[in-house]
Amino acid sequence: MDGLVTLIGGGGFVGRYAAQALMRTGVRVRVAQRDPRQAFSLKPLGALGQSQFVVADVTRPDTIRRAVDGATAVVNLAGTFGAGMARVQADGAATVAEAARAAGVGALVHLSAIGADRESPSLYARSKALGEEAVREAFPSATILRPSTVFGREDQFVNRFAALMEKAPVVPVLRAGARFQPVFVGDVAEAIRAAVAEPRRFGGETFELAGPDVMTMRELLGWIAEATGRKPRFLELPDFAGGLIAAGGFLPGAPITKDQWLMLQRDSVASAESHGLEALGLTPTPLAAVAPQWLVRYRRMGRFSRGSAHTA
Repeated sequence: MDGLVTLIGGGGFVGRYAAQALMRTGVRVRVAQRDPRQAFSLKPLGALGQSQFVVADVTRPDTIRRAVDGATAVVNLAGTFGAGMARVQADGAATVAEAARAAGVGALVHLSAIGADRESPSLYARSKALGEEAVREAFPSATILRPSTVFGREDQFVNRFAALMEKAPVVPVLRAGARFQPVFVGDVAEAIRAAVAEPRRFGGETFELAGPDVMTMRELLGWIAEATGRKPRFLELPDFAGGLIAAGGFLPGAPITKDQWLMLQRDSVASAESHGLEALGLTPTPLAAVAPQWLVRYRRMGRFSRGSAHTA
């Protein structure tokens, strides 16, 4: 594979893995985001001149037009859980797709999310759905990837709960029965690489990216506790209490917004009829196959504690 791939938001959690997956194939990667310095750690991971870094913001169309100029493929990873979700995930998605079309880009990959739904009470889910619609309208041959909750060494999900268990003997649990199908960030990166490499095969399609494990919130927390050698007491909170906490914006040890609470009302699992990682030629990675490698730091004595994996 050759050419130049522009990664919008390439310095973020998923973006850093996607950049590495793409560089391993020999393509040049242009990381475009508001603060490119966040991605400078990627420089030594590729060949000399294989990575570029430019300032870009999906809410500023002129910067996106410059970022995609000359690219053979564009990957849009821009997203937010904070203020401006509609501007970034709906309007911003349209901006990227329109710029890619105008530049004559050969392939566009758009990162959405499982649960994207224009009728959802969650602004996050609605904005993701509106973004998908805008992408399809401007660039019909785009590949849309919808990951479930993404886990990895630097994630803000599994690590957050592991850190909470390290400090608190009692862990409150919201929506204990909500189901997740967490997907490994490395698998998401490989899905992006595959979609970029074969736009004729995967273009115009939507893929739901999920791991092999379907777990409830309570089961996931129990797994994290076992993996870190912790024995907290789990306090399952009723929904009325969860709603009050979300309205206040804070769960002990972890902030939660009202919109995140609304997202928890719907399972984050792949639909039975969807195409997933396997359709992209990939084998989903189980949580237990990789997470213990970094969760060991949350054990009482780190990698020297009983039950930790031996490292030479």
